[in-house]
Amino acid sequence: MIYLTRKIEFSASHLYHNQAFSAEENRRIFGKCNNPHGHGHNYVLEVTVAGDPDPATGMVLDLKELKDILQREVTDRMDHRFLNYEVPELCGQIPTCENIATVIWRLLEPKITRGSLHRVRLYETPDLFVDCYGEGNGAGGAR
Repeated sequence: MIYLTRKIEFSASHLYHNQAFSAEENRRIFGKCNNPHGHGHNYVLEVTVAGDPDPATGMVLDLKELKDILQREVTDRMDHRFLNYEVPELCGQIPTCENIATVIWRLLEPKITRGSLHRVRLYETPDLFVDCYGEGNGAGGAR
């Protein structure tokens, strides 16, 4: 089994706000992340596909195909967007790193037709990331 990882970057803004909380609770729980004007990050996304190399090509999957999938499903959808308002898949969710990674998993998993999606790792900052191994396994990582 081979694990092939591709890395991309995108920039986006978001804010943490739970409608069920009072303004004071939102400020207390989310701090500066509750700024109503939002704040931004330069996200780094690593997507790992697992599989056996094709005997004819020596590749787990066509790297251009993976690049095109990531462009279409992640970059075109999320780059330079306000995640709370401009990404329908995050509507009604607090766009934490955990929730964003889970949404990315849901977008990519059905599009990977050679090999299988193994891991989505999303860095919000150089020292903060989550790993998502599918919906049943949740998101985890360094905090």
